Amino acid sequence: MRLEFCWFCSSKIYPGHGIQFVRNDAKIFRFCRSKCHKNFKMKRNPRKVKWTKAYRRLHGKDMTKDSTFELERKRNRPERYDRNVMENTLKAIKKIDKIRHDRAADHIAQRWKPKAAKERREARKELEQSISLIKAPLAIQSQEPAITVPKIKVKAPKQQTVENQPMEE
Repeated sequence: MRLEFCWFCSSKIYPGHGIQFVRNDAKIFRFCRSKCHKNFKMKRNPRKVKWTKAYRRLHGKDMTKDSTFELERKRNRPERYDRNVMENTLKAIKKIDKIRHDRAADHIAQRWKPKAAKERREARKELEQSISLIKAPLAIQSQEPAITVPKIKVKAPKQQTVENQPMEE
């Protein structure tokens, strides 16, 4: 089963699905749905349409450079497989999918780091500005440092426990 990719949005097209457009110069364009086909006919640039993979890659929202993408390349040379090679290939595909998934998760986490830090700063700033809404004004005044008396440490006398006291007769 050969999976094609949509010319406009780069999503997978399964056999029996999608639309094919053949231009006068015999170039074949495959589209996953009518939305992509209509955008192509309107001569829209996929790199400027926000929901396409081309836009997401161009603006750093998806991973672009990763060694796991090498295995997804299209090869036009037929290969002769035996059972062992096929079994090893399927095992490798599962491992590579897991690696790709983990790297994508790391990529997303790295993308969200600055935004999370910015949100924390903004929340802290807003809290400092509107603390009077949360606490009563008298409570805020009482927290202001007035004249502070230094604490003095005094040793307390040892108390004798019941076990250590001498018995009375």
